[in-house]
Amino acid sequence: MRKDAVAVRERELRRSCKHLLRQLDIQPPLEVYELCRRLGELRGKPIRLIPWALPIPGPFGVWMSRPHEECIFYQEETTRVHQDHIILHEIGHILADHQDDGGSDEELPDLGPDYPRDEVPRGFRRTCYTEDYEREAELVATIIQEWAVVIDYATPRTPEDSALGPLRSALNPRWGWT
Repeated sequence: MRKDAVAVRERELRRSCKHLLRQLDIQPPLEVYELCRRLGELRGKPIRLIPWALPIPGPFGVWMSRPHEECIFYQEETTRVHQDHIILHEIGHILADHQDDGGSDEELPDLGPDYPRDEVPRGFRRTCYTEDYEREAELVATIIQEWAVVIDYATPRTPEDSALGPLRSALNPRWGWT
């Protein structure tokens, strides 16, 4: 992809992520499971998050789109912060409307009888970011996590006295997906 096309695609993804997260009313602190629940409701197709002991080396996450659900398998043997990033990366594939390119024959771990290997898109078994769609998925994960960290840090905490809530809202700038 040409450099100017990459910049345009990045702006589109940033705009799209901001619009979606405003629509989902996602506020800090970011709760990835809640984001997935709301996104699944909005899309009319639930997103099932499945921790799995994926072999190392290998993919940290796998997205499988099925007729009745989206399945995201993520490495259970890592930190929660890393798991959140893995899930957001796979969400990036969904949000960027990526399709299987059939380009990778990397061995996929056995996910059990409910998840046959032939249903898992080959193009989403990658463990590196040399393809444009992998970089886009990583960008989506980064956009969401950047927002969550910055906004969570910058957002004033709710006062102890709930009667001060309206005053706090009136005096503070609107934070979030602006």
